[in-house]
Amino acid sequence: MRFKLQLEVNKNVFGNRLPINYQYEQSAVIYRILARADKDYATWLHENGYRMENGKTFKFFSYSRFMIEKYKVLREKEQLQILSDTIEWQISFLPEKSTQRFIQGLFMNQVFEVGDRRSKVQFIVRNVEVMPSPDFTEEMTFRTLSPMCLKLRRERKKVDYLSPADTAASYILFKGLMGKYALFYGIECPFPIEDCRMEVLGQPKSALVKIKVDTPQETSVRGFMCRMRISAPLEMMRFLYESSAGSLSSMGFGFLDIEK
Repeated sequence: MRFKLQLEVNKNVFGNRLPINYQYEQSAVIYRILARADKDYATWLHENGYRMENGKTFKFFSYSRFMIEKYKVLREKEQLQILSDTIEWQISFLPEKSTQRFIQGLFMNQVFEVGDRRSKVQFIVRNVEVMPSPDFTEEMTFRTLSPMCLKLRRERKKVDYLSPADTAASYILFKGLMGKYALFYGIECPFPIEDCRMEVLGQPKSALVKIKVDTPQETSVRGFMCRMRISAPLEMMRFLYESSAGSLSSMGFGFLDIEK
């Protein structure tokens, strides 16, 4: 289930400048808001069968970059200056049972900050809207609303970040998606990988995203913004749209929008 949040930019507190690398901080915001729910959150997880046998919980949410109508990129300072008074943010959760009521009540009127020691912005959630479920077909065209990360593990734990145009990209994408499907539903994915294909439309644009900036754990992840044509069974198409494409969905990678 996908939600559209309208955020008011409260410029009077910290100003209107975000770090260019704010994607990881978005994830931290979602975790903090969910954690405040305490008992209600635990009940919601239980109702949705969202807990593994060892007691750990899944992280099947994904989200877009902030959608800002007017902004200015300050490259020397690695900052993004927000010129709009309001912005949009989309978040998707896989569980369906009681999700609408729970998420709308949890996020509405929340106040949170996104940023680092050099620049941050305070936002106020002014509206939480449930987005209608699309009419899925077995062939659809998507565009990324956040970079898609396709990881290929080599020997000695080396990781390559593949372009969607790479010959192995389609296999890596759907192999990972089928793993998510099996984990979420607790059954082996019933669809053969041969029934799923990705065709990149145009030239993918590389995006190097820094994670945990200014900490000893700082690292960089390469993703790609692109348009793609996907062929897959209807259930896999829906699962792809709701769970995101590629790795690191709970850090905001691979969030998709449908092109009509």
